Amino acid sequence: MAVRIAGVILANNKRVESALTGIFGIGLTQANKILAKTHVSPDIRVKDLKEDDVNKIRTVVEKEYRVEGDLRRDVLSNIKRLKEINSYRGVRHMRRLPVRGQRTKTNNRTVRGNVRKTMGSGKKPVAQKT
Repeated sequence: MAVRIAGVILANNKRVESALTGIFGIGLTQANKILAKTHVSPDIRVKDLKEDDVNKIRTVVEKEYRVEGDLRRDVLSNIKRLKEINSYRGVRHMRRLPVRGQRTKTNNRTVRGNVRKTMGSGKKPVAQKT
């Protein structure tokens, strides 16, 4: 039996507390709060959940939390607003640079496409013999 909550199919062999974190917007702390509210043990595997436990968890998640599509839409609209008003954070998003104050001299090379503009790797090319 596949357990589907908020449009996400949870992994059958994981513990419930860990499987709930597969839903966008629910971390470990939120998952534990949900399980405490529904009186479901976090140690149970998803495949061992009873149908009424699944329904309890589903109703709590859908009524009390913003998850998946709604949350993604909110995040994207917030980023779009920052870009439109040309705030510092919006400009950093536009240039695909770190937004939250991280250093850029040595880190974030993967974001910039692994560009190294100053030096080579230190190896000299070996001359080919013909």
